[in-house]
Amino acid sequence: MSDPTSGAAKDFLSHLDHLIRRGRQLRDLLASDPSSSSAVVATRAWQQDCAAIINQLSGGSKAHWLARSYSEAFLMRSTAGRFVSEATPAEIADRIVDVLDRAVASLSQMGDGEAVPTSSDAAPPVRRFAFVHNTELRPIVEQAYSDSRRAFDQGRYRMALLTACGILEAIVTDALEHKGLGALAADGTPAGRIAEWSFEARLAAAEGAGLIRTGHARLPPLARRYRDLAPADGEPGPEGTVSERDARLAGQVL
Repeated sequence: MSDPTSGAAKDFLSHLDHLIRRGRQLRDLLASDPSSSSAVVATRAWQQDCAAIINQLSGGSKAHWLARSYSEAFLMRSTAGRFVSEATPAEIADRIVDVLDRAVASLSQMGDGEAVPTSSDAAPPVRRFAFVHNTELRPIVEQAYSDSRRAFDQGRYRMALLTACGILEAIVTDALEHKGLGALAADGTPAGRIAEWSFEARLAAAEGAGLIRTGHARLPPLARRYRDLAPADGEPGPEGTVSERDARLAGQVL
Protein backbone atom coordinates (compact mmCIF):
# COMPACT_ATOMS: atom_id res chain seq x y z
CA MET A 1 0.00 0.00 0.00
CA SER A 2 1.23 3.50 -0.75
CA ASP A 3 2.82 5.43 2.11
CA PRO A 4 0.47 8.36 2.85
CA THR A 5 1.37 11.20 5.17
CA SER A 6 -0.33 11.35 8.56
CA GLY A 7 -2.91 13.86 7.27
CA ALA A 8 -3.62 11.83 4.15
CA ALA A 9 -3.90 8.65 6.20
CA LYS A 10 -6.47 10.30 8.45
CA ASP A 11 -8.49 11.37 5.41
CA PHE A 12 -8.40 7.83 4.00
CA LEU A 13 -9.41 6.31 7.32
CA SER A 14 -12.30 8.73 7.73
CA HIS A 15 -13.56 8.04 4.21
CA LEU A 16 -13.19 4.28 4.63
CA ASP A 17 -15.24 4.52 7.82
CA HIS A 18 -18.03 6.26 5.92
CA LEU A 19 -17.94 3.69 3.12
CA ILE A 20 -18.11 0.83 5.62
CA ARG A 21 -21.15 2.40 7.26
CA ARG A 22 -22.91 2.80 3.89
CA GLY A 23 -21.99 -0.74 2.92
CA ARG A 24 -23.49 -2.28 6.04
CA GLN A 25 -26.69 -0.30 5.57
CA LEU A 26 -26.92 -1.37 1.93
CA ARG A 27 -26.19 -5.00 2.80
CA ASP A 28 -29.13 -5.04 5.22
CA LEU A 29 -31.40 -3.26 2.72
CA LEU A 30 -30.51 -5.67 -0.09
CA ALA A 31 -30.99 -8.67 2.19
CA SER A 32 -34.52 -7.52 3.05
CA ASP A 33 -35.50 -6.32 -0.44
CA PRO A 34 -33.09 -7.48 -3.19
CA SER A 35 -35.51 -6.38 -5.93
CA SER A 36 -35.50 -2.69 -4.95
CA SER A 37 -34.27 -0.68 -7.93
CA SER A 38 -33.37 2.31 -5.76
CA ALA A 39 -31.28 0.09 -3.50
CA VAL A 40 -29.50 -1.38 -6.52
CA VAL A 41 -28.70 2.13 -7.82
CA ALA A 42 -27.42 3.23 -4.41
CA THR A 43 -25.29 0.11 -4.23
CA ARG A 44 -23.77 0.81 -7.64
CA ALA A 45 -22.83 4.34 -6.52
CA TRP A 46 -21.29 2.92 -3.35
CA GLN A 47 -19.29 0.35 -5.31
CA GLN A 48 -17.98 3.13 -7.56
CA ASP A 49 -16.74 5.04 -4.52
CA CYS A 50 -15.17 1.87 -3.13
CA ALA A 51 -13.42 1.15 -6.43
CA ALA A 52 -12.02 4.68 -6.51
CA ILE A 53 -10.50 4.56 -3.03
CA ILE A 54 -9.20 1.01 -3.55
CA ASN A 55 -7.50 2.24 -6.72
CA GLN A 56 -5.86 5.08 -4.78
CA LEU A 57 -4.69 2.87 -1.93
CA SER A 58 -3.32 0.20 -4.27
CA GLY A 59 -1.42 2.74 -6.36
CA GLY A 60 -3.46 1.86 -9.45
CA SER A 61 -2.02 -1.67 -9.55
CA LYS A 62 -4.50 -4.50 -10.13
CA ALA A 63 -1.85 -6.89 -8.84
CA HIS A 64 -1.91 -5.27 -5.41
CA TRP A 65 -3.50 -7.49 -2.73
CA LEU A 66 -6.15 -4.89 -1.98
CA ALA A 67 -7.21 -4.53 -5.62
CA ARG A 68 -7.30 -8.32 -6.02
CA SER A 69 -9.36 -8.72 -2.85
CA TYR A 70 -11.83 -6.11 -4.08
CA SER A 71 -12.25 -7.84 -7.44
CA GLU A 72 -12.68 -11.24 -5.79
CA ALA A 73 -15.47 -9.84 -3.62
CA PHE A 74 -17.72 -9.96 -6.69
CA LEU A 75 -17.16 -13.71 -7.15
CA MET A 76 -18.00 -16.88 -5.25
CA ARG A 77 -15.70 -19.87 -4.89
CA SER A 78 -17.23 -23.17 -5.89
CA THR A 79 -16.55 -26.47 -4.18
CA ALA A 80 -14.15 -27.32 -7.00
CA GLY A 81 -12.05 -24.29 -6.13
CA ARG A 82 -13.01 -22.28 -9.20
CA PHE A 83 -14.57 -18.84 -9.23
CA VAL A 84 -18.17 -18.55 -10.44
CA SER A 85 -20.31 -15.41 -10.59
CA GLU A 86 -23.10 -16.49 -8.22
CA ALA A 87 -22.82 -14.16 -5.24
CA THR A 88 -25.98 -12.24 -4.31
CA PRO A 89 -25.91 -8.42 -4.09
CA ALA A 90 -26.09 -8.60 -0.28
CA GLU A 91 -23.21 -11.10 -0.19
CA ILE A 92 -21.12 -8.90 -2.49
CA ALA A 93 -21.76 -5.87 -0.27
CA ASP A 94 -20.71 -7.88 2.78
CA ARG A 95 -17.51 -9.02 1.07
CA ILE A 96 -16.63 -5.49 0.00
CA VAL A 97 -17.15 -4.27 3.57
CA ASP A 98 -14.69 -6.97 4.68
CA VAL A 99 -12.14 -5.70 2.15
CA LEU A 100 -12.60 -2.15 3.44
CA ASP A 101 -12.12 -3.38 7.00
CA ARG A 102 -8.83 -4.98 5.93
CA ALA A 103 -7.79 -1.71 4.29
CA VAL A 104 -8.47 0.14 7.56
CA ALA A 105 -6.40 -2.39 9.51
CA SER A 106 -3.48 -2.11 7.07
CA LEU A 107 -3.61 1.68 6.89
CA SER A 108 -3.85 2.05 10.67
CA GLN A 109 -0.61 0.11 11.11
CA MET A 110 1.19 2.70 8.98
CA GLY A 111 0.30 5.64 11.25
CA ASP A 112 2.53 7.42 13.72
CA GLY A 113 0.50 6.66 16.83
CA GLU A 114 -2.26 9.20 16.23
CA ALA A 115 -5.79 8.08 17.03
CA VAL A 116 -7.90 6.97 14.11
CA PRO A 117 -10.51 9.69 13.53
CA THR A 118 -14.19 8.93 13.98
CA SER A 119 -16.69 9.54 11.26
CA SER A 120 -17.66 12.85 12.87
CA ASP A 121 -14.19 14.38 12.50
CA ALA A 122 -14.38 17.31 10.08
CA ALA A 123 -17.63 15.87 8.72
CA PRO A 124 -19.72 18.03 6.38
CA PRO A 125 -23.16 19.06 7.65
CA VAL A 126 -25.68 16.25 7.27
CA ARG A 127 -28.35 16.88 4.66
CA ARG A 128 -31.66 15.18 5.39
CA PHE A 129 -33.56 13.33 2.67
CA ALA A 130 -36.90 13.03 4.47
CA PHE A 131 -38.72 13.04 1.11
CA VAL A 132 -37.26 9.63 0.21
CA HIS A 133 -40.10 7.12 0.60
CA ASN A 134 -37.92 4.12 1.39
CA THR A 135 -36.99 4.82 5.01
CA GLU A 136 -34.10 2.33 4.90
CA LEU A 137 -32.61 4.20 1.95
CA ARG A 138 -32.61 7.61 3.68
CA PRO A 139 -29.54 7.15 5.93
CA ILE A 140 -27.65 5.63 3.00
CA VAL A 141 -28.16 8.62 0.69
CA GLU A 142 -27.52 11.02 3.59
CA GLN A 143 -24.16 9.36 4.23
CA ALA A 144 -23.42 9.28 0.50
CA TYR A 145 -24.16 13.00 0.26
CA SER A 146 -21.63 13.71 3.02
CA ASP A 147 -19.10 11.53 1.19
CA SER A 148 -19.71 13.42 -2.04
CA ARG A 149 -19.20 16.81 -0.38
CA ARG A 150 -16.05 15.59 1.35
CA ALA A 151 -14.66 14.27 -1.94
CA PHE A 152 -15.35 17.62 -3.63
CA ASP A 153 -13.69 19.57 -0.82
CA GLN A 154 -10.61 17.32 -1.14
CA GLY A 155 -10.39 17.87 -4.90
CA ARG A 156 -11.50 14.33 -5.80
CA TYR A 157 -13.93 15.55 -8.44
CA ARG A 158 -14.50 12.23 -10.18
CA MET A 159 -15.65 10.57 -6.98
CA ALA A 160 -17.75 13.61 -6.05
CA LEU A 161 -19.55 13.55 -9.40
CA LEU A 162 -20.08 9.77 -9.43
CA THR A 163 -21.52 9.80 -5.93
CA ALA A 164 -23.76 12.83 -6.54
CA CYS A 165 -25.18 11.29 -9.71
CA GLY A 166 -25.65 7.94 -8.02
CA ILE A 167 -27.63 9.63 -5.23
CA LEU A 168 -29.72 11.55 -7.76
CA GLU A 169 -30.57 8.37 -9.66
CA ALA A 170 -31.38 6.52 -6.42
CA ILE A 171 -33.83 9.15 -5.15
CA VAL A 172 -35.46 9.55 -8.58
CA THR A 173 -35.83 5.76 -8.79
CA ASP A 174 -37.34 5.73 -5.30
CA ALA A 175 -39.93 8.31 -6.39
CA LEU A 176 -40.77 6.34 -9.54
CA GLU A 177 -41.13 3.09 -7.61
CA HIS A 178 -43.41 4.78 -5.09
CA LYS A 179 -45.68 6.13 -7.84
CA GLY A 180 -45.80 2.72 -9.50
CA LEU A 181 -45.56 1.53 -13.09
CA GLY A 182 -49.34 1.55 -13.51
CA ALA A 183 -49.58 5.26 -12.82
CA LEU A 184 -46.43 6.04 -14.78
CA ALA A 185 -47.66 4.25 -17.91
CA ALA A 186 -50.16 7.04 -18.52
CA ASP A 187 -47.30 9.53 -18.74
CA GLY A 188 -45.68 7.91 -21.78
CA THR A 189 -42.83 6.24 -19.93
CA PRO A 190 -40.57 3.61 -21.52
CA ALA A 191 -41.56 -0.04 -21.67
CA GLY A 192 -40.12 -2.57 -19.26
CA ARG A 193 -39.22 -2.44 -15.58
CA ILE A 194 -37.86 0.73 -13.97
CA ALA A 195 -34.64 -1.13 -13.24
CA GLU A 196 -34.09 -1.47 -17.00
CA TRP A 197 -34.45 2.25 -17.77
CA SER A 198 -31.44 4.44 -18.41
CA PHE A 199 -30.54 7.34 -16.14
CA GLU A 200 -31.86 9.80 -18.73
CA ALA A 201 -35.12 7.84 -19.07
CA ARG A 202 -35.67 7.91 -15.32
CA LEU A 203 -35.09 11.66 -15.15
CA ALA A 204 -37.47 12.27 -18.06
CA ALA A 205 -40.13 9.98 -16.59
CA ALA A 206 -39.89 11.64 -13.18
CA GLU A 207 -40.22 15.10 -14.74
CA GLY A 208 -43.13 13.98 -16.90
CA ALA A 209 -44.92 12.58 -13.87
CA GLY A 210 -44.37 15.81 -11.92
CA LEU A 211 -42.06 14.13 -9.40
CA ILE A 212 -39.14 16.48 -10.07
CA ARG A 213 -38.72 19.89 -11.64
CA THR A 214 -36.51 20.88 -14.56
CA GLY A 215 -33.35 21.48 -12.50
CA HIS A 216 -31.75 18.33 -13.89
CA ALA A 217 -31.37 20.16 -17.22
CA ARG A 218 -28.30 21.80 -15.65
CA LEU A 219 -26.49 18.47 -15.42
CA PRO A 220 -23.34 18.55 -17.59
CA PRO A 221 -23.11 15.91 -20.37
CA LEU A 222 -20.46 14.02 -18.41
CA ALA A 223 -22.84 13.60 -15.47
CA ARG A 224 -25.60 12.25 -17.69
CA ARG A 225 -23.35 9.37 -18.73
CA TYR A 226 -21.78 8.94 -15.30
CA ARG A 227 -22.27 5.18 -15.43
CA ASP A 228 -19.63 5.02 -18.19
CA LEU A 229 -17.04 6.57 -15.87
CA ALA A 230 -17.11 3.63 -13.50
CA PRO A 231 -15.98 0.04 -14.14
CA ALA A 232 -18.84 -2.40 -14.65
CA ASP A 233 -17.00 -5.50 -13.47
CA GLY A 234 -15.85 -4.32 -10.05
CA GLU A 235 -12.28 -3.66 -11.13
CA PRO A 236 -10.83 -0.49 -9.59
CA GLY A 237 -10.57 1.90 -12.51
CA PRO A 238 -8.45 5.01 -13.10
CA GLU A 239 -9.55 8.32 -11.67
CA GLY A 240 -10.17 9.83 -15.08
CA THR A 241 -10.61 13.53 -15.68
CA VAL A 242 -13.63 15.30 -14.21
CA SER A 243 -13.52 19.07 -13.89
CA GLU A 244 -14.32 20.99 -10.74
CA ARG A 245 -17.16 22.69 -12.62
CA ASP A 246 -18.78 19.40 -13.66
CA ALA A 247 -18.56 18.03 -10.13
CA ARG A 248 -19.97 21.25 -8.66
CA LEU A 249 -22.91 21.32 -11.09
CA ALA A 250 -23.79 17.71 -10.31
CA GLY A 251 -23.78 18.49 -6.62
CA GLN A 252 -25.89 21.61 -7.08
CA VAL A 253 -28.55 19.75 -9.04
CA LEU A 254 -28.71 17.17 -6.28
